[in-house]
Amino acid sequence: MPAVHRTSNRYTPMKTSILALAALVGVALAAPGARAQGDDRAGTAAMEELLVPVTARTVALGTSLTSGLANLSGVEAVQSNPAALMTNNGTSALFSRTEYWADIGVNYFGVAQRFGANNVAISLTSWDYGEILRTDEQNPENDPNVTWEASTLVIGATFARQFTDRISAGATLKALNRSLDDANSNGLAFDAGMTYVVGESGLRFGVSLQNFGPEMDFSGSGLAVPIPGEGPEGEGEQAGEIDDLPAELPSLLSFGAAYTRPMAGSLSLTGMASYRSNAYDLDQYTAGVEVGYANLFYVRGGVNVTSDTEQHAWEIWNVGAGLNFNLAGTNLLVDYAFRPSSVFDGVHMFTVGVGL
Repeated sequence: MPAVHRTSNRYTPMKTSILALAALVGVALAAPGARAQGDDRAGTAAMEELLVPVTARTVALGTSLTSGLANLSGVEAVQSNPAALMTNNGTSALFSRTEYWADIGVNYFGVAQRFGANNVAISLTSWDYGEILRTDEQNPENDPNVTWEASTLVIGATFARQFTDRISAGATLKALNRSLDDANSNGLAFDAGMTYVVGESGLRFGVSLQNFGPEMDFSGSGLAVPIPGEGPEGEGEQAGEIDDLPAELPSLLSFGAAYTRPMAGSLSLTGMASYRSNAYDLDQYTAGVEVGYANLFYVRGGVNVTSDTEQHAWEIWNVGAGLNFNLAGTNLLVDYAFRPSSVFDGVHMFTVGVGL
């Protein structure tokens, strides 16, 4: 009987993942926003709140977490790369609070759950701008009794899968809403990414696409304006409406790497770096260093550099620290970060989380 030759499917998931990674990068490089001169269009994108990091560890490490980290909370990881959600090993939840400029409050909350080789997460980011004094042509003076409100809301749903012991991929669908008094803007955004872990070497790589989606514009009664004209009863005003121009989302393409190495005693050292291409701003080069002791206490520092730092109100450096407690199998984390500014007061960020 002739020998029967069989083709092994052992590496099929890896080959599929590599092809998906190549396709992911190809789509990003082919997209008009990825090739555009972002600095020429700075400040013209919709929903630029999507570019603001909302967790303390992310800020302290210079927003260089594209590759993810082995001990990173999955809920926090999805802010940089949805594939890094696979760092979540069970059930986790996280809450972060940022006291932003001009008394603006930014809250971030999320929960994640692992199911075998899959992970799912739900996240919510809310911007509270407080009450803003209303002025117009007829009432140019500030009246503390006449105010208006604004808000921004981002709801994300993430799915990630581990294809092999080294390769993971994930995607996030985000629902977007901005409200300015009685005018509203709604939209959708899509994130996708992959991570690659080089065995037990402590080396990780990642690539992610963020904020891809249709254009957004405002609608609502707030855009209604009276137009002088001649009505049925003679001179008067007619109803009119401002035609808001649509704006694209601030899409990003990021590449990153991280390396963790055990040091003397119970110390560990992690270094990381990322490159971020922004369709509506200058490209960014980021790096961070984290020193840990006994997986309990961490100190962190990071830098975020562009070709023209004078265009941004932030300083290039950030610092932070964190505590990670293990109580009867439950991990409790508390992180802090300080983000200095060259124009305004520095921003303080606090994050608390739990993992089961």
